[in-house]
Formats: sequence, structure tokens, C-alpha cells
Amino acid sequence: MKLIEAITLGIVQGLTEFLPISSTAHLRIVPALLGWDDPGAAYSAVIQCGTLGAVCLALQRDIRKLIFGFVEGLLSGRPLATPESRTSLMIILGTLPIVLVGFAARDFIRGEARRLEAVITALVITTGLMVAAELFYSWNARRGVTGRGGLENVRLRDGLIMGLTQVLALVPGTSRSAVTIVSGMFSGLDRATAARLSFLLSLPAVGAAGLLEAWQQRAEIFGSNEAIMTAAAGTLSAGVVGYVAVRWLLRLLSTQTLWPFIFYRLALAALLAWSLASGWVQATATG
Repeated sequence: MKLIEAITLGIVQGLTEFLPISSTAHLRIVPALLGWDDPGAAYSAVIQCGTLGAVCLALQRDIRKLIFGFVEGLLSGRPLATPESRTSLMIILGTLPIVLVGFAARDFIRGEARRLEAVITALVITTGLMVAAELFYSWNARRGVTGRGGLENVRLRDGLIMGLTQVLALVPGTSRSAVTIVSGMFSGLDRATAARLSFLLSLPAVGAAGLLEAWQQRAEIFGSNEAIMTAAAGTLSAGVVGYVAVRWLLRLLSTQTLWPFIFYRLALAALLAWSLASGWVQATATG
């Protein structure tokens, strides 16, 4: 992989990791449209560590409170006593499904799940869920039912549901942030709180995936000075752009809806379907 490709894909990763448009889909689609080799699931997971650092920096106050709350809950023997300890526990429990499924289905995730037909299907299905969530949210608003705001109003059930739906994000095109935000909205959270919990919930899963892939594919990713440089460049660019993206999205969802992302996803799915049908891109990855 050339350095310009690594930086470009890092920027793509940073822009799309937190927006509900699927970073893994874009890391599969952009190289295909530009005629580059597919970077693969391993490289995608490693540069996600850059966006992991971005969300840690952007939400450092929340993370600090959650860590202290978790330790305090353990020491006191009351892990559900405070909002911070409850949220910490639900993040841990909510991470287990994606870790277990991701490990069991790792060959499928690295192979057939990256076919462009699968990406298009995931884009369309998840977009349908986003439409349903927005209509449900609007229906509740007309009845005077507002979403619960703030992590102190998050229930254990919310985190568990979001953790289960996070598993769907293993298929490119789904978007971890999309399915977790949508499931949070269906659970009764407002958009901004659902997004905040979604980002926090992503920390263990993204960190574990990146470290595991880096270790398992270390010969490929870190086998030469050039490979190390491209991995570092992609991770750094993903982190810088990701920090800006997560701060922007949290502010946006405080007042705006998911409709702009819905229309973008539909346009992307249509473009990709046309590109595939016309033979501009191939269904399976190259390289």
C-alpha cells in the first residue's frame, strides 16, 4: 500500500467511523472505486485504533467518570448503585456479544461479508431501520413523549439492547453507530444520548479488534518499514479526523435528525449498485 492510499483511507475511516454511514463499507468501497487493492479487514481494524484514541479524547470526562464509578461499585459491592457504575457494567456486558460473534465468524467477516452485494444489502436494510427509528421518534414527539437524555437516565436494558445490535456492524455497510443509535432511540433515549452511549460502547470492541488483528496479522502489517509507516499514517489521520467528526456529530444530533445520513446511505447504495452492475467495480476484493 502506498502512503497516499494509507492517509486517504485513514481520513475516510476518521470521517465515517462515528457517522451512521459505515466506515467498513467506505473502506471497502473507496479503494474499489479508485482501483486500489482492498486494504482488508485487518488493516481496517488496526486504523480503527486511531478513531479509538479520538473518542477517548473527545469523551475523556465521561470515560474518567465511568472508570471511577466502576471501581467504586466493585469496592462497595453495589455495581448498580450509581449511573456511572451501571453504565460501566452495561458497556462491559454489551461488548460480549460482538466479541464472541466476531471471533466465531471471523472467516466470514474477512471474506464473504466484504462482497459488494453484502455491503449494498447491509446499507439498504440498516437505512430502513433508521427510517423506522426516525418515524417512531417523531410519533412519540407528537404525543409529547420525549427521549430520555443524559447517561444518568440510561437503563441497563438500553445498553444490553445496543450491545446485541452492535453485532450487526460486523457486516460492512451496517454501521456500528447507526444500529446502536437506532436501537437506543427505540429504547427511549434521545438521539444525542444514544450517540454518546454508542461511542462509549464502541471503545472495548474497537480496541480489542484492533489489538487482536494487529497481533494476528503482525507479519503483514508490521513486516517492513514501509508497512509500519502506512499503518501509522492511516491510524494518525483517522485519529485526527475522527476527533473532529465525533465532536461535530454529538452537537449535530442534539438538534438535528438522522435524515441527512439516511439520504446519503440510499444514494451510496444506488451508486454502488450501478457501479457493480456496469462492471466498474468487482464484487470481490482485489489484492
